[in-house]
Amino acid sequence: MKQTNLSIFIPHIGCPHMCSFCDQRSISGEQSAPTPEKVKTVLEEQAAHLTKRGMTAEIAFFGGSFTAIPRGYMLELLETAKAAVERFPCYTGIRCSTRPDCIDGEIVDVLKRYGITAVELGAQSMNDEVLAANDRGHTAKDVRRASALIKQSGIKLGLQMMTGLYKDTPERCLETADEFIKLAPKTVRIYPTVILKNTRLGELFECGKYRSFSFEETVDLCAGLLQKFLCSGIKVIRLGLHASPDVEREMLGGVYHPALREIVESRIFLNDMKSRLAELEKGHHLIYTDPKNISKAIGQKKCNVKALAELGYEIYILPLDGEYLLIK
Repeated sequence: MKQTNLSIFIPHIGCPHMCSFCDQRSISGEQSAPTPEKVKTVLEEQAAHLTKRGMTAEIAFFGGSFTAIPRGYMLELLETAKAAVERFPCYTGIRCSTRPDCIDGEIVDVLKRYGITAVELGAQSMNDEVLAANDRGHTAKDVRRASALIKQSGIKLGLQMMTGLYKDTPERCLETADEFIKLAPKTVRIYPTVILKNTRLGELFECGKYRSFSFEETVDLCAGLLQKFLCSGIKVIRLGLHASPDVEREMLGGVYHPALREIVESRIFLNDMKSRLAELEKGHHLIYTDPKNISKAIGQKKCNVKALAELGYEIYILPLDGEYLLIK
């Protein structure tokens, strides 16, 4: 049975900071906070769709700092979600995203009582200079403390990171990944920075004081990050922002592509093919891979095939069930 998230977006209310990159209304596409009644209606409607399709879902409160919203409103949302989980078998749990400095022992107890199954922390970076430069209002120590509290409670931990922030470097991003791995989360999300209008990053970008990573730099970096996490047994459940007309309309720069993960996975294939082919003579080669990998091996607009041709390797990619990379 296929598992998914049913996302309920809570906009920027209650959050104690306005980070340099933040315009949650553009990112989530939501302009106002949903009422508990609206959430109840959505959950009832979606339960029928999920059941019909033979799917299950976790109810996910995303888009803001869930544990920083007014307490009464948070409890109403949790009560609504908990009732839905108890009523509809298609709902398997409740997850939320929040800030590391909005987690303490009392909050964790509340979340546990209402059946929260996973908490994702918007850590963004584990470098204190990067965090301070982007007005995050918390430190790497806060991420470690909050992560420990969540894991000790038995709630699954998820961590979110951003690449290309103000004062960031690829090396610092890789160090953040290494720090995440030490915390052993169940899941990670990787978000390359998108520079939006009406944000401090937007102002810094427009006056020439800030340049994010280029698209190519980001693809290469994210390929390394993805491999790091997968080799450590940590699932990367998102790479890049969801496709959104609001983001496309409001963005000034940074890296945004609706198929970013596919492009990054294709870059990993290219790197692996280069490494294997370097041990062989240049010329014609057959490359076999599982059918599900064919498009990634070829690359968008045959970019991988063309890149290898420039190196002197004329390749033909063919399907072979169960094979990752076999070159003849």
